[in-house]
Amino acid sequence: MKVITFILAGGRGERLYPLTKDRAKPAVPFGAKYRIIDFSLSNCVNSGLRQIYVLTQYKSLSLDRHIQMGWNILNSKIGEFVQILSAQQRVMEEWYRGTADAVYQNIYTLDIERPDLVLILSGDHVYKMDYKDIINYHIRKKADLTVAAVEADRETASEFGVIVVDDDLRMVGFQEKPTPEEAAVIPGKADRIFASMGIYVFNTGILIKRLIEDAKRKDSAHDFGKSIIPGMVEGGDRVYAFNFQDRKKGSSGYWRDVGTIKAYWQSHLDLVEPKPPMDLFDRSWPLMTYEIPLPPAKIMGRKGTDNRAIHNSIIASGCVIKGGRIIRSVISPGVIIEPDTHIEESIILGDARIGRGCKLKRAIVDKMVDLPAGMTVGYDEDTERRHGFTHDPSGITVVPRGMRFK
Repeated sequence: MKVITFILAGGRGERLYPLTKDRAKPAVPFGAKYRIIDFSLSNCVNSGLRQIYVLTQYKSLSLDRHIQMGWNILNSKIGEFVQILSAQQRVMEEWYRGTADAVYQNIYTLDIERPDLVLILSGDHVYKMDYKDIINYHIRKKADLTVAAVEADRETASEFGVIVVDDDLRMVGFQEKPTPEEAAVIPGKADRIFASMGIYVFNTGILIKRLIEDAKRKDSAHDFGKSIIPGMVEGGDRVYAFNFQDRKKGSSGYWRDVGTIKAYWQSHLDLVEPKPPMDLFDRSWPLMTYEIPLPPAKIMGRKGTDNRAIHNSIIASGCVIKGGRIIRSVISPGVIIEPDTHIEESIILGDARIGRGCKLKRAIVDKMVDLPAGMTVGYDEDTERRHGFTHDPSGITVVPRGMRFK
């Protein structure tokens, strides 16, 4: 059975600003050495799905470069590929109007490939998943469409699209970010909901038919979650939910939409736990990426001092740590940290320099920032706003890319 994959990677990522000021959301660095899109791509390769189209649009230069340099690992001689499909206005004189329209505007690819099934993914989620599981489930259920779902607390319903199912997990409704009181719960679980993961398996014929119908509707949002899926459920198509589970733990799998500053920060904090909910060190499911050749990290310090410590943190290659304390933080490649610093629950992206005596708490420092000696981040909101830092409502401070100070 032939399966091709579309990864939707054209989102603007407005809620992740300023990290998306100069890059598409899937290209935002994550986990010290990766880009967000590496998780979806690695899942595909590890699942044996190696015919992959990446649909790009918004500020895609760094994303395109990353894919070209880091994902040229497949063998085109046997039909494997990761190919970029940028917005071309091939079907109409408009850019992508929504997730469904992005696939519709590349419908000629389906005509050329003629797959049996189409796997559609979002390029901005962090998780590990064997897609063969949902594909086999889709086939067993004789479904027209299968939607991946992850269990979540009912109190979080307003953050997700909520899937409504019957006892057989057949989808009977869809709620877009309902209040906890309105949210439909999983049958037999009064405090749990099924959150849509933005992962879809379609029978190709049904997908083409529904995309063409949707494209003709002027009142449509041209979105899978808002338009296509509700229409298929109401129209009687066989739509099922797939309950995403962690095979090893026998519980709900780890999946995060890192589309907000708070979620992006919290997902990094998850990584530095002694027993992280998603293990980057699992060699049975390698996460691949493009890496610049860098030397190992170097940890320095002055003899006889007791203020040097690194606790529950991730330090990438090419870093030079000259002293200070680093607590529950993620330090990306090429970062220089001068002596007497204090960094706590913070994320430092590549090639930044943190000056002597700086203090950072609940901060995100973007790439190539140079913080002068003695600067604080995360302590004085008024002063930091004058510097041009971004303060998220969650209390996290973001230093935009490339900032320099006199």
